[in-house]
Amino acid sequence: MNTDDFIGLLATQAGPAPRAVVARRLVPALLVGAGLAVVLVLGTFGPYPGELLGQSGMRLKLAYAAALALAAGSLTARLARPVARLAAPRRALAAVLAGMAGLALLHWFSLPAGARADALLGRTWAICPWIVLGAALPTLATVLWALRGLAPTRPRAAGLAAGLLAGAVGALAYALHCPEVSPTFVAVWYSLGVALAGALGAWLGPRVLRW
Repeated sequence: MNTDDFIGLLATQAGPAPRAVVARRLVPALLVGAGLAVVLVLGTFGPYPGELLGQSGMRLKLAYAAALALAAGSLTARLARPVARLAAPRRALAAVLAGMAGLALLHWFSLPAGARADALLGRTWAICPWIVLGAALPTLATVLWALRGLAPTRPRAAGLAAGLLAGAVGALAYALHCPEVSPTFVAVWYSLGVALAGALGAWLGPRVLRW
């Protein structure tokens, strides 16, 4: 049997191409990781006081983390395929970060000089990024597992995207407990926690996603 005959045989026996392979693998992994992150945060620290849930600062934290998760999730899904265009999710991620930075700067300069340190540091700046990183670990594990069953050809970039996605999920989970509501605090310390998760993902990517 020559090569052309073999290719023809494979083609005739092939079934229809499966649809939404990436979504069917990534979405369940993401949901499991996010559920574990919420259980980890609330089980360890407890929930945010119920009477404060309607505050604008709380809504901002949740919106920022959710927008980061959407942008990083889109980038992760693109990098799960061998050939994919990355410009759109990269622009979306940059836009979310730039938007949050702009809000933080507006808030910072709207405050009197004596209140700015409190807006930046709050009460939990020293532990916030590390809690976000810790809350990101379940999602990082499940998303990397999902990527191993797909076809990422850029393992470091895919690991970075998975880490940013996991960090955003960790930030979203931590926001359900965190008492800080300053946009400046959120922009700096939440983003640092997400960046740490991204760095961990970039380090793990070539080690766990290599074919």
